Amino acid sequence: MEFIPRPIVSLPSNCKKVLLHSCCAPCSCEVMEAMIEANIKYSIFFYNPNIHPKKEYEIRKQENIRIANKYNIEIIDSDYDTDNWFLRVKGLENSPERGERCTVCFDMRFERTALYAYEHGFDTITSSLGISRWKDFNQINRSGIQAASRYNITYWDYNWRKKGGSQRMIFISKREQFYQQEYCGCVYSLRDTNKARREHGFDRIKIGEKFYKN
Repeated sequence: MEFIPRPIVSLPSNCKKVLLHSCCAPCSCEVMEAMIEANIKYSIFFYNPNIHPKKEYEIRKQENIRIANKYNIEIIDSDYDTDNWFLRVKGLENSPERGERCTVCFDMRFERTALYAYEHGFDTITSSLGISRWKDFNQINRSGIQAASRYNITYWDYNWRKKGGSQRMIFISKREQFYQQEYCGCVYSLRDTNKARREHGFDRIKIGEKFYKN
């Protein structure tokens, strides 16, 4: 049973075709279903060179492909250019979550998303990143708007987290039994999360073992 009925979403005026930047299946599933219900034409863009190690990256990508295939939605698998990502965040290794390193990471991912959208006929981009309560919604929007403005396309800043969106995301993740990642994605997030877990008496994260359950 879903918690709050899903409102019918609508695109900003003059927008017709959306490129959804997806960070993972759990975060994207509610966004995907909402746009399907609203008859919005969209494709998924999977570009996340921040995710480490490669095993974690592949699990998250395959889960995203699985849900895209279920709904017959096109998913674009972009390059896993980790060297470029590490170069971008050099010197920010100890930046806290929601800090400058995250801004650089969002900028990089949105820049590639906006460029692909511009080159392939999408007039709008949006992202599943903001549905997580661990993220700074305004920080994400600033990066998205900045990237979209370079190509004269629209960044759709709809808050997927509100109006029951976060609850429906968990509901769908349990229904689909998605892989449940336990850290943001980058190697520094993994490091800091494991440090906090040790300090509170918990075991280190075991990649590839935890899944949502009904």
